[in-house]
Amino acid sequence: MLWMLAALVAAAGQTARNAMQSSLTASLGTLGATQVRFIYGFPFALGFLAVVAAVARVSVPAPSAAFIGCTCAGALAQILATALLLSAMRAGAFSVATACTKTEAVQVALFGFLFLGDALTPARIAAIAIATGGVIVVASKPGTDWSARGVKPVLLGIASGGLFALAAVGIRGGILALGDAPYFLRATTTLAWSLGIQAFLLGTWLLAFDRAALARSFAVWRQSLFAGFMGAFASQFWFLGFSLTTAANVRTLGLVEVLFAQAVSRRVFGQRVSAREAAGMALVVAGVALLLLAA
Repeated sequence: MLWMLAALVAAAGQTARNAMQSSLTASLGTLGATQVRFIYGFPFALGFLAVVAAVARVSVPAPSAAFIGCTCAGALAQILATALLLSAMRAGAFSVATACTKTEAVQVALFGFLFLGDALTPARIAAIAIATGGVIVVASKPGTDWSARGVKPVLLGIASGGLFALAAVGIRGGILALGDAPYFLRATTTLAWSLGIQAFLLGTWLLAFDRAALARSFAVWRQSLFAGFMGAFASQFWFLGFSLTTAANVRTLGLVEVLFAQAVSRRVFGQRVSAREAAGMALVVAGVALLLLAA
């Protein structure tokens, strides 16, 4: 059951990373703050890989064509998913975009079944649906526009969730393509490759179209360095989870991130939890509990 511990640590690390990236958005802009997790995270991923290989006393597995294809697809899907999410938010429907993106857990189960042959039992399907429903209840605030006028952000949000799901499945496919190497070495190798691809793509984009944002990220290097470390740290544990079980299991358990985020909001910002949010969090806990029983 190591995958459970990995998913919980990853969700906690991602909460910290999101909080740090949020504080950088004002000075770097959305895209500038986003690239920090890749450009500053890549060196840490290489460090993780060096340590893991040295401790295990094994060579880093050589990449195959299947590994490169899956990892590149996963890395690119994650970038595109982020772009679609930002587009949905720019449409003026933050809560709708967030809620629809959280359908990722359902979609990753479907894509994992279709592309990787991951098993789907009725209990797991029910657990994924219950936990996802809970997240949507938490994210969907009263007064949210679900009318025809809000169709565009809804579609963008669902598409973003689908691409995040494809990213998770692609990463798991890359990990599996590395063969018989230890699970932790396969996970860390895939992390280094994916962050390297993403750092190259976004770094090239910023050099061509937004050098000012890139320069500002170097000016606030201390905050950027911490955000990059937390991004690489969280991804390391997501990937460890993917190497041990299906992406659907990991992503569903990872929905406890919404509980961590609520705790941070209350502790740091003094925000109280409403009855609706409490009901949604109860659904998340129920879905995760069912998943653990079915695992």
